[in-house]
Amino acid sequence: MTASSASSASSAARCSVDETDDSGLLAALLDGMDAALVAIAADGTVTHWNHEAERILGWTTAEAVGRTGLAGWAVRKEDADAIEAALAAAMRSPGRQVHEFALLTKDGHRVLVRTQSSAVRAPGGRVAGVYCAFSEVHTQMDLERSIALSEALFEDASWGVVLIDADLRPAVVNAHAARALGVGRTALLGRPLGELLAQGVEELECALQHVLAEGAPQAVADLWVTLRSEEAELPRRCWRSGFVRLSSPLAEEPVPLGVAWLFQDVTDAKRAETEGSLLRFRAHQLHRAGRAAAECPDPAEAAAVHLDFALAGFADHGLVDLAATPAPRPYGAVADGDAYDAYDEVEVHGEAEAHDGAYDTGGEASKASAASDTSGESEGAGATAGAAPPSRAPEAGATGADRGRRARRGTPRLVRTLASPAGSPGPSETLSASGIPTPYVPGHPAFQAYERRGSVRTSAGPASPAGWAAARNWPDGTVHGLCVVLRSRGRTLGVATFLRAPARRPFDRADADYAEEVAARIATALDLAGAASL
Repeated sequence: MTASSASSASSAARCSVDETDDSGLLAALLDGMDAALVAIAADGTVTHWNHEAERILGWTTAEAVGRTGLAGWAVRKEDADAIEAALAAAMRSPGRQVHEFALLTKDGHRVLVRTQSSAVRAPGGRVAGVYCAFSEVHTQMDLERSIALSEALFEDASWGVVLIDADLRPAVVNAHAARALGVGRTALLGRPLGELLAQGVEELECALQHVLAEGAPQAVADLWVTLRSEEAELPRRCWRSGFVRLSSPLAEEPVPLGVAWLFQDVTDAKRAETEGSLLRFRAHQLHRAGRAAAECPDPAEAAAVHLDFALAGFADHGLVDLAATPAPRPYGAVADGDAYDAYDEVEVHGEAEAHDGAYDTGGEASKASAASDTSGESEGAGATAGAAPPSRAPEAGATGADRGRRARRGTPRLVRTLASPAGSPGPSETLSASGIPTPYVPGHPAFQAYERRGSVRTSAGPASPAGWAAARNWPDGTVHGLCVVLRSRGRTLGVATFLRAPARRPFDRADADYAEEVAARIATALDLAGAASL
């Protein structure tokens, strides 16, 4: 054998091996396809038939390959002409042709499939046949619906949708979620959740980890979060959240790809629900207090009952101070005005001064807004009802002595009458009538409430000294106070004070309304007790 013949033989052997490898690779690719595939030569002979086609129609590769045409076994004879014409048109046309055919299974059932047909050309450009890839129509429609749903969720959904990867970082965010978080859609991607949320991130990450490990929870969850973004409308929000675990459909075993987090802002609804529940509870407490007070033979005991029922879920301590009438002076002595005459003088002159701010715990007027309560200032919540101001402008020609006497007449002598236990829980105690005034400093919130005939809210604030409560003669640990005037039969009887510890929030306008309702009932009982003692 010559060298040239040996070289030719080796080349032929390599080509044979390459063709064998190519055919094996092609067979592996065809069998690994998710779509069914059949290839038909130009003369109508079936040349390829993969496993997915076998699964859908039931015909094995050995049974299908080598047959001429599809009529009579894969297609009904009535449908064969239309299908063969469509395949012939695909061989003559460039690109792919999409059709829907009714094929025949091995057991005689018809199945509707969606096909994509394209011509197969030889190296010289000659048409060698046609291949037809198909899948069941309902499977294709399910896929299209899934894609359309995914696109709609990430574009037009009224819910926030965030795709969280296995590292608990946002991977895809829709427009609604980006607006809720107060940042752009692309700015969210790949960032830790702690950079987006100031509070609530621990609960959210715990829920995501649970879904990755155990699957979706049985019900939605309400998560309260605080946003870090300054562009957010309201930083603290309540999001009703649902979670779905995402797994790869291509893996043999389910491998979590991440979690789809869907949420909706229900802050307004939750706040309305909370306010409604609070109003129902307080109305029930007032009803129960009225029923219990009606069974008390002593009106002073009934006042204590009203105070005890009011403290439940509202405040930690309650105090009631009554204005004491000074003892008679000797004949000819210059008598200071008693607690009731201070406002009589204002009413006689008919003067009513407008005030434009809150009053701090030192008694000085402040033009801070109501939001400044937490900075150690108190707000006259009852001022909007037309209450009189705590002081009047000096009259023209009035001497300093007159003004000083008028100021002294406006300071009541408040005597402690009722008090809730400061150290341990229990019913409010009725204190003995000693007549010794409570040592309130000038400008105390109780004096302000008395003088204004309204309610005064005050808070210690984060920068207030530790002796804030002691300076006001309140129990230790008090950081929020609400003083409400006691009025009955057109007279000011005293002041009721409600106090809260740091575990509770500051008093608001709704709390002041409730306290005024309780104070009216306490004042009526104490007024009756005073009349009964005459």
